[in-house]
Amino acid sequence: MTTIATAITAREALTRRLVDGRKNTDSLFETVRKDALYERPIPERHRVIFYLGHLEAFDWNLFGIDSSAPKSFAPELDKLFAFGIDPVGDCLPKDAPEEWPLISTVVEYIRKSRRELDAWIGRIGFAGDEGRRNPSTETLLHVAIEHRLMHAETLAYMFHQLPYDRKISQSQNNLVASSLMGEMVEIPSGSATLGLQRAEITSFGWDNEFEATEIEVPAFQIDKYMVTNEQFLAFLKADGYGDSSLWSAEDWQWKEGQNIQSPAFWRRDGEQWLYRGMFEEIALPLEWPVYVSHAEASAYARWVGKSLPTEEQWHRAAYGTPEGPERNLPWGPELPSRRLGNFDSYRWDAVPVNAFPENRSAWGVVGQVGNGWEWTASDFRPLDGFEPFAFYPGYSTSFFDGDHYVLKGGSARTAAPLLRRSFRNWFQSHYQYVYAGFRCVSPRRGR
Repeated sequence: MTTIATAITAREALTRRLVDGRKNTDSLFETVRKDALYERPIPERHRVIFYLGHLEAFDWNLFGIDSSAPKSFAPELDKLFAFGIDPVGDCLPKDAPEEWPLISTVVEYIRKSRRELDAWIGRIGFAGDEGRRNPSTETLLHVAIEHRLMHAETLAYMFHQLPYDRKISQSQNNLVASSLMGEMVEIPSGSATLGLQRAEITSFGWDNEFEATEIEVPAFQIDKYMVTNEQFLAFLKADGYGDSSLWSAEDWQWKEGQNIQSPAFWRRDGEQWLYRGMFEEIALPLEWPVYVSHAEASAYARWVGKSLPTEEQWHRAAYGTPEGPERNLPWGPELPSRRLGNFDSYRWDAVPVNAFPENRSAWGVVGQVGNGWEWTASDFRPLDGFEPFAFYPGYSTSFFDGDHYVLKGGSARTAAPLLRRSFRNWFQSHYQYVYAGFRCVSPRRGR
């Protein structure tokens, strides 16, 4: 009886989270005017209409691997909305708006998919589920929920690039910063643990979060704060975009070929630089973190004579402690909350890099979780003992290609469950649109 009751409780909690996730993404689509759903705000991505159908198609196809799941009622839509794209080079999508279904067709697909899936999930039980199903229904629910949470952030940065007249404005509170200095924090040598241990996991982790890997990290220094728009503006004014010695050959070719002259969130207006906020353009907020591609971040780091941190250096700075045991969050055991940082969709845009002084690691590094993902120098690769999900083999393995780099931390639009220490994000080096900034490292000063 206890096992059955526990299973029902787990199922109810997860289905409630799925419903909450749907409300979240539904509200995001409501910020876009209906006549903008067939636009493509980012050249490398599908039109907005794809994502409207994709979230439900993903869930439908995911649960469809179970033989007891409801049979498809629209196989052509299941296939059309199944997979997004991650184009490399000049292979940009060229489809036309008229090639996509009507909004009414997609809305009906969403309505019917949710109704049938929810009825099916309500009928099945979790008790003994692992023994009967591989993967378990509980695991599939975790996958569906976190996939939706990740896409909520994708939708936000996509919609960020839409013209303002294509969106329905919403208000947000801005925070004020105090003055900043280019201070660095010394991190002593020690170990950093990446990932999770399968034997100890009590919740959920994606395949690339396993197996836990401990790495010894030599002493180093790291920026106390993320690099700001003001600091990056100095790089731009010093002709950083025109100095080929600061860029790798591949990055320079991309920058020249695409005529990249500034961050994607910036726009020059005469002698003034403006910032593209979510719902309005404002004077460049100098104290906010700069959002750039990995290529731009790397060039800046070379300009200041430093480098981007490796994944293990970033971990050591965020979670290590002088006492030895690592923290689960930089500030300690307290769960993420509005008081501690700019994350979990409390705001649409960034805030000053020093706005949350309590968001601080044991060493005194500030703001490593929230306010912008942080690029690392580590290309995305499997941890020791990695095993791909049998039911979703391409989730990680398709991107172990040397062209994608690990990001850590989280942005203003990153959901709280994805702020966990083991979560690993990744993007191509030349992708400018994600809410991603960086901080720099250098070897520890001699004494």
